Amino acid sequence: MSRTLVICKPDAVERGLVGEIIARIERKGLTLSRAELRTVDRATAQTHYEEHEGKPFFEDLIAFSTRSPAMLMVVEGSDDAGDDVYAIVRNLMGATNPAEAAPGTIRGDLGLMVTENLVHGSDSNESAEREINLFFPGA
Repeated sequence: MSRTLVICKPDAVERGLVGEIIARIERKGLTLSRAELRTVDRATAQTHYEEHEGKPFFEDLIAFSTRSPAMLMVVEGSDDAGDDVYAIVRNLMGATNPAEAAPGTIRGDLGLMVTENLVHGSDSNESAEREINLFFPGA
């Protein structure tokens, strides 16, 4: 069974959109196997976003990611979803920039700005396992 990490970022929690995001995931036929509302600490955020270290937006990204609680979730698919759960979730999310995200996607319908774009989803099966282990050790 394939799984991926999804994060309803602080802006989604602050705007009261977590229920809507979870509902879209569940309506797609995916399930949550773990979920926790948690304020991410700086060290964890830095590890999670390490590929962006040194880029001009890195410190703002860390500040945003740690400013208030986020909903961290392990999302699984049925056997019918195969190994593509991460890809299914990324399609549900839409393009990173809400101005470019298609209508019907989370970011296309609900997003307001590229720097606060509501949701994170792993970009591969390898990333999913790394990220799940970072946020839910031993899961």
